[in-house]
Amino acid sequence: MITSNNPPLRNDATPVALAAANSRRRSLLLRLLRSRFGGGAIFYLVFLTVSLLTRIALLSQAASQVDHQPLKIVLTLFIGMLFDLATASYASLPIVLGSLLLPRRWFAARWFRVVAGAGFFVLLYLLLFGAVAEWFFWEEFASRFNFIAVDYLIYTTEVIGNIRESYPMPLIFGLLAGAALLAYYLLRWTGLLQQWLTVDETWDTRRKPVLFWLALPVMLHLSLSNHDVPELGNAFNQELARNGLYSFFAAYRQNSLDYDRFYPTLPTTEAFRLTKATLGATANQPAHSFDIGRRIINAGPEKHWNVIQITVESLSAKFLGRFGATNGLTPHLDKIYDESLVFTNLYATGTRTVRGMEALTLCVPPTPGQSIVRRPNNENLFSVGSVFRSRGYDTAFIYSGYGYFDNMNAYFAANGYRVVDRTSVAKSDITYATVWGACDEDLFRWTMREADAAFAAGKPFHHFVMTTSNHRPFGFPAARVSLPTGHREGAVQYTDYAIGKFFAAARQKPWFTNTLFVIVGDHCASAAGKTALPIPGYHIPALIWNPTLVPAQPVGTLCSQIDLLPTIFGLMGWSYESRFYGQDILRMKPEEQRAYISTYQRLGYLRPGKLAVLEPVRRQRMFTYQTPDAPSEAPLNADFMAEAIGEYQTASYLFSHGLNCATNEKK
Repeated sequence: MITSNNPPLRNDATPVALAAANSRRRSLLLRLLRSRFGGGAIFYLVFLTVSLLTRIALLSQAASQVDHQPLKIVLTLFIGMLFDLATASYASLPIVLGSLLLPRRWFAARWFRVVAGAGFFVLLYLLLFGAVAEWFFWEEFASRFNFIAVDYLIYTTEVIGNIRESYPMPLIFGLLAGAALLAYYLLRWTGLLQQWLTVDETWDTRRKPVLFWLALPVMLHLSLSNHDVPELGNAFNQELARNGLYSFFAAYRQNSLDYDRFYPTLPTTEAFRLTKATLGATANQPAHSFDIGRRIINAGPEKHWNVIQITVESLSAKFLGRFGATNGLTPHLDKIYDESLVFTNLYATGTRTVRGMEALTLCVPPTPGQSIVRRPNNENLFSVGSVFRSRGYDTAFIYSGYGYFDNMNAYFAANGYRVVDRTSVAKSDITYATVWGACDEDLFRWTMREADAAFAAGKPFHHFVMTTSNHRPFGFPAARVSLPTGHREGAVQYTDYAIGKFFAAARQKPWFTNTLFVIVGDHCASAAGKTALPIPGYHIPALIWNPTLVPAQPVGTLCSQIDLLPTIFGLMGWSYESRFYGQDILRMKPEEQRAYISTYQRLGYLRPGKLAVLEPVRRQRMFTYQTPDAPSEAPLNADFMAEAIGEYQTASYLFSHGLNCATNEKK
């Protein structure tokens, strides 16, 4: 005989009694799903599911970079779940508040059920769209949404055009719609939506639960910070632990960071003392005590060579054969390398074009948050252009895209440069273009014309030329190189071809023998790595070429983008009053070698064999290394950290107090 410990049901049990018995056995989750706030609970489940699947997909994409120790993976997923919960709690608030305030009779209305169902379909579509967007963003930047994503939403024309040219959007939209329909069908199949829309609760039964719903995001927000996600020994694990939507809004809120508030500091006088000693600014001090001004003296007669600086989009050193590449993408640059003064150990200051522009025009370390190119009060600064103009040079910024992007035109115009961009040339002057810009051949043709005009006017010239072909969607004219468009390798090969063609044409010009050609990357194609600031992710080529003016020579001094133009002034024998942090690489002593690398939040100070990293909430870290690709964290060295703090603190102070303008008058 089969027995049971449960009391037998009475034959006269009514349906109401049976329902009450079943209700008591339901879990808290099911009761919540079938309450007036069931819509919010359903959204939570859907959001957490999509977020988990997104994290797993990104984990598969970064499989070769993440730390696969079981504990690290578990912690990555657990911390990620906490951020997913926090994000879901914010995103669900409209549903929760609607569930609290909407009249009871609406839930019984057919039209409301149709609207609610359509609303959930749209939510499913948006969540899946966000997951796909994160996949492509990670493919490009190896990161969850950050400052770059915020910036890109500001410049919708370029970004939408870039996406349309880079990806098969009709197919992607169609697949997303199909996936959203399938997810919606599964959601309907569970019956949860229908049960939520048939509840009948009084005002009193809604008041207490809503307090929990409203308190949840506050509690989670107070316990979590996008700044403080544990690294887990690997920057990829750290990024995977974040939530893309949460990171996006955190980046939006933290678009600028006050150095003194968020970073380790020294007394201001001490910070300037250390920095002045490093720069040699101990004599001939300006009237203001907080300044780094000093006299740069070069012996011999001055040379007034023309300088055409070609700043190449995303030109990592690893692309060049002379830096070890074996795929033969850069035959022209490799040939130029052999004929150039080459800085083989030079590093970009950041990961964005505007950060490279800042370094190459202002010769200052990066400061946290946005580049100075995009900040207010960035006019009339002491710059490379102001030094050139003091010698009567024509200075121009020549860009193949739309220079309003990232405030580039406004910045260069406010600092004395003529601006030549896509909007200032005739349509017939553009033979091929993507949404990001005209092809490099077109750009170099414009550059040649500007150089001809300056030469005809009898003026020496400095032209800052910025390419775009090595930017997604990686488009360029057909039948130029062996690789197809649409991929990074083909774009690198095309840019190399265009530079070789430009130099061949320049050799025929009367101004060639008096012109230095500078080739430098604005940043690397990718700065992702397993450490907080992966050093190889900032290594860029820098070449100064004209065989008749500068002998070929490789220079292995550790240096930075900010040192390149002061070195050119040294080559030309110029003496001038300098407020640059950049120095003449050829005059650096071994103990003076250093470089600056950064993200929007992390500030790195690099010396041979060691790296200082400054982070928000006044955190300091130190790494040592035998090779740049394998640093290990080490105990802090007080003197080294103070040196790093002094450099960054004073750079931030000078800009925020208006003390680095060309006239040294406070703005």
